[in-house]
Amino acid sequence: MKNVLVTGADGFIGSHLVELLLNEGYNVRALSVYNSFNYWGWLEGMNHPSLEVVCGDVRDANFCREIMKGCDTVLHLAALIAIPYSYVAPDSYVDTNIKGTLNICQAAKDLGVERVIVTSTSEVYGTAQYVPIDEKHPRQPQSPYSATKIGADAIAMSFYNAFNLPVVIARPFNTYGPRQSARAIIPTIITQIANGVREIKVGDLTPTRDFNYVKDTCRGFLALAKAPGIEGEEINIATNSEISMEDTLKTIARLMNADVQWIQDPERIRPSKSEVFRLWGDNTKITTLTDWRPQYSIEQGLAETIEWFTKQENLAKYKANIYNR
Repeated sequence: MKNVLVTGADGFIGSHLVELLLNEGYNVRALSVYNSFNYWGWLEGMNHPSLEVVCGDVRDANFCREIMKGCDTVLHLAALIAIPYSYVAPDSYVDTNIKGTLNICQAAKDLGVERVIVTSTSEVYGTAQYVPIDEKHPRQPQSPYSATKIGADAIAMSFYNAFNLPVVIARPFNTYGPRQSARAIIPTIITQIANGVREIKVGDLTPTRDFNYVKDTCRGFLALAKAPGIEGEEINIATNSEISMEDTLKTIARLMNADVQWIQDPERIRPSKSEVFRLWGDNTKITTLTDWRPQYSIEQGLAETIEWFTKQENLAKYKANIYNR
């Protein structure tokens, strides 16, 4: 593992993963989605002699093959991930999440890549039928987004079974931290409070989540990329704990010394059968197969996240008054 391709590198988790890989001494080719502004998302200003940024789209099969040449490891994070947007634009999720993963797997097979990490999501499990949720838990497509991720996982595993492609499915539970989109609950709350709002708009506060701090998630990716003999495995990256949305938001308010009220915004409520009410991930498999352990408590992770978001140059990048699907 010397030369690494990271797709979705310009995004929240991807950019943190690129930083980790560079710090660990790897050569990184980072894919940023093509746009006419040549804007590299969260990779902007990230200068390093071992970093090569390329712009394009995983929906193009030939492009995937070209950018993968010379890489021995692929960390495939590129995806459309916003659940509310998947309700109104499901076709684009099929193209990016399923066909994009197919293109990555086909290119990796043709080029003889040594390890492909395909990024899944805890959303494939849906509302927990039992806890903690291990990798054998049934899949429940409760949104078009989760359905396409189930499909992408199946494509990747089919390439392992049919062609012996060295695939590992990494399944992180809810990741949060600096640079996260304001469509997610934690940055939504932090940015509203930081902008002086005292009546905070929220969705349903009863669901629980297993929150991973982004640095822990990225260390999990690296551990799975390096571990021997785990091809064909689907592996949770989780803290093995849960916290309700309400308790999470109360913790944020306390850490920010904010006296606020919560107001339920109907626009932020998922359809009743689509809401995932409970996620609590079992991390036995990853802690058995690798030396990975979560290092951040929820309070430590939230404190670092708040510190980043409340810097004016970072806060200015977010439109706290607009609900971001």
